[in-house]
Amino acid sequence: MMDTIGIWIGAFLTLCIFSFLYKDNPFYKFAEHLFVGVSAGYWVARTWHNALVPNLFIPVKEYFKGLNPVTGKPLITLGDKFIILLYIIPGILGLLMLTRLISSIGWLSRFPISFIVGMTAGINIFSYLQSNGIAQIKGTILPLIVYSPQGTILWANSVNNIVLIFGVLCGLLYFFFSLEHKGAIGVFSKIGIWFLMVSFGASFGYTIMARISLLIGRMQFLLGDWLHLI
Repeated sequence: MMDTIGIWIGAFLTLCIFSFLYKDNPFYKFAEHLFVGVSAGYWVARTWHNALVPNLFIPVKEYFKGLNPVTGKPLITLGDKFIILLYIIPGILGLLMLTRLISSIGWLSRFPISFIVGMTAGINIFSYLQSNGIAQIKGTILPLIVYSPQGTILWANSVNNIVLIFGVLCGLLYFFFSLEHKGAIGVFSKIGIWFLMVSFGASFGYTIMARISLLIGRMQFLLGDWLHLI
């Protein structure tokens, strides 16, 4: 019985979302607001139980019991006694985030936001440099002619490497602004534009395919689980 009710609720909300294809209407707004509200409530509960309780409240409780929150041993050294600051300061920054809900003191939320943005940028710069920088440079350092273990030329792999390297060089040349894009520079920069457009088109097509897969899943739910037509 509960499964049937859940299927009908899911079908109703799915049709409410699809109704936006006709025009904006109260059914779509209801489903949209319900989704946002449920998502917000879910993440508030998840943050409370998975982040605040284990990472703030329990360590502070252990500290006031006279135990080091990290090691679980009694507070002995000066560092043990000041370790509470590692939990209090982030807790205060988290509370300042909530001041955004009060217009008169909402400016206080800028401090934790700026801290989060700065720390996140500093931490992730190395990983992004490794994945988006060095890895891509390494991916273009390829042999123009690829040989098999038997010594024969692998023409498909060789052509692929040549096109890849040529496309990268033309794309970089398009962003080279120290010289005017005329003559040979202009020709190769225009070729770089074509390579960039193909790359962007492939990325956009991949995104569309991901959305189509979501649509297929919803249609299978409506026609299968709800109407039992497939």
